[in-house]
Amino acid sequence: MKNHGFLKLASAMTVMTLGGVGYAAHRRSRNPYYRGPVSDHFDGVRFFSPGQPPDKGLGDVARWQFGSGREAWPASVPSPFPQDTPPERVDGLRVVHIGHASLLIQVAGRNILIDPVYAKRASPVGFTGPKRANPPGIAFTALPPIDAVLITHNHYDHLDGPILARLWAEHAPTFVAPLGNDAILRTYDATIPVETRDWGGSVDLGGGITVHLVPANHWSARGVNDRRMALWCAFVLTTPQGLLYHVGDTGYGDGAIFREVRQRFGAPRLATLPIGAYEPRWFMQPQHMNPEEAVRVFREVGATQALGHHWGTFRLTNEGPGEPAEALGRALAEAALPAERFLALRPGQVWDSGDDR
Repeated sequence: MKNHGFLKLASAMTVMTLGGVGYAAHRRSRNPYYRGPVSDHFDGVRFFSPGQPPDKGLGDVARWQFGSGREAWPASVPSPFPQDTPPERVDGLRVVHIGHASLLIQVAGRNILIDPVYAKRASPVGFTGPKRANPPGIAFTALPPIDAVLITHNHYDHLDGPILARLWAEHAPTFVAPLGNDAILRTYDATIPVETRDWGGSVDLGGGITVHLVPANHWSARGVNDRRMALWCAFVLTTPQGLLYHVGDTGYGDGAIFREVRQRFGAPRLATLPIGAYEPRWFMQPQHMNPEEAVRVFREVGATQALGHHWGTFRLTNEGPGEPAEALGRALAEAALPAERFLALRPGQVWDSGDDR
């Protein structure tokens, strides 16, 4: 393949996996997912984070893809933890890492999946794209009854359409997603009902649990010309077991969105924060925190406990598979925080609050 053709393919895969670049943005002036009023983060066609830097261009992708500094990954990065078999219900608070950014949260008798991805590749196609380096930490058939599925945004490492359709068919959960993502889910099963909300919106999940959609510094794309046409978010869950704050993907930015969470909701009992896919910084900083920034967020929101995800399963960026956990350890030591306060979760690893308050 000629270099030009290879670059186009590599760029397209980057777009569809990570959100990519804005070089094809001029090709579409109508949003296929969402129509709604202009707001402080929607211009009538595309969503944006206030203060968001300009979209990266094709030249930036070439500089990254053909530059140095990419660490090697082995074909397999096995977890030291066996696949978990969760209990059917938990009165307290129990979190299991399925892999990458996928979590099962069992709280106050409800079972909630966040960004469940079981695909072998985080990609729109099965023959190329980031390949899974370890099996899911919970087998799909071992999942307990699922009451709710929360989707932070539409990138392929967070929104696995076929598995969402299977969850609907077998569990009939409540689906919650930011604006525009309902249209994407219905391409996998037209009967899936989705509770979509803007930033600031909320959905009652029952059992005294409410999920609130709050801003994240990120973007969205499923293809090469739908960039930022579906909204992205983080989640705050108010529960009988305390406040939970989950971030799928975000850049740190100026930190205002994190301080606003504490101001609006109070300090979380638990924060689940991304710690991977951050190198090279000149390219990834607007969209992905590094571990040092994740520790800063942990401190700024005042969380009692933090769990790190979004690392070690799919090779998305330049750092090696173990570097996020090592960098997290260094950042915690620099901040004089005990390592057990912020754990870098591996697939199958369980964090249990240890109480039934």
